[in-house]
Amino acid sequence: MCVLVASVLWGTTGTAATFAPSVGPLAIGAVAMGLGGLLQALIAAPRMRREAPRLRAHKGVVLLGALSVGAYPLAFYSSMHLAGVAAGTVVSIGSAPLASALIERVVDGRRLTRRWMAGAALGLSGTVLLCAAEAAGSDSGPGMRSASETVLGVGLGLIAGLTYALYSWAAHRLISHGITSGAAMGTVFGTGGLLLMPVLLATGAPLLASWSNAAVGAYMALVPMFAGYVLFGWGLAHVPTSTATTLSLLEPAVAAVLAVLVVGERLPLPGWAGIALVGGCLAVLTTPTRRPRATTTGPAATTPKDAALAGPGAP
Repeated sequence: MCVLVASVLWGTTGTAATFAPSVGPLAIGAVAMGLGGLLQALIAAPRMRREAPRLRAHKGVVLLGALSVGAYPLAFYSSMHLAGVAAGTVVSIGSAPLASALIERVVDGRRLTRRWMAGAALGLSGTVLLCAAEAAGSDSGPGMRSASETVLGVGLGLIAGLTYALYSWAAHRLISHGITSGAAMGTVFGTGGLLLMPVLLATGAPLLASWSNAAVGAYMALVPMFAGYVLFGWGLAHVPTSTATTLSLLEPAVAAVLAVLVVGERLPLPGWAGIALVGGCLAVLTTPTRRPRATTTGPAATTPKDAALAGPGAP
């Protein structure tokens, strides 16, 4: 539920950005993840100090996560700017579960269950339908994008999906080694936020040009990025990275609904069908697994709680 609520908050970013059209994608990304990450570090500072020895013992994972946090928003918002909101969001968020599964398989040796594969297939099919429907609905607008812009946007979306999977894996890795979610997320996102400060200083002047632009920047940093990633960190303490990134496929569905309700866009019938498929994905992944009550004692016994928390690599 924490991951799902975080995905809903993230789904509001595209609509929020429409209220600051003069602010570029690099500035939006830097203010959102940069200030949001620094705020996470500020709130988690006491825990980070207490757990500093453990964090230093995993400094390589921390550095990988921080670099990914710094790269993700720049690639993500630039992808939406070049390829369009629909294509950029779907490529970025839709490729993350596959990247997460590959990382877990190669690094952690985690097997993928049929349940995860079924949920991922439903979610990816839904996001593709949603992307196609939104693209078809926007064809009538002026100013068609060039093929080179679209290709570059899709490429940046793939980079965004990979970096999203990497910092999610890094945070989960730290948490699985006994570090609290607050300290893990504060360290990874705080360090990543510091890396984004030069970008914000270089591109963020339009954020101060009007009260509406400043309000959009404050909202992006405080709500979807700070609150959303605190919730995401809590979720990562209980589910594998591949499950969390697959659940985040709710984000483009929320973005599409808000675009219809708030921005005034129209969503064709295939888009609603795509949203329904995403809902099916979430149902498959979040419904607790019922297993027979264990009749033996010892290491082989499985408790209902263990079954409910089992992720893609569970037997």
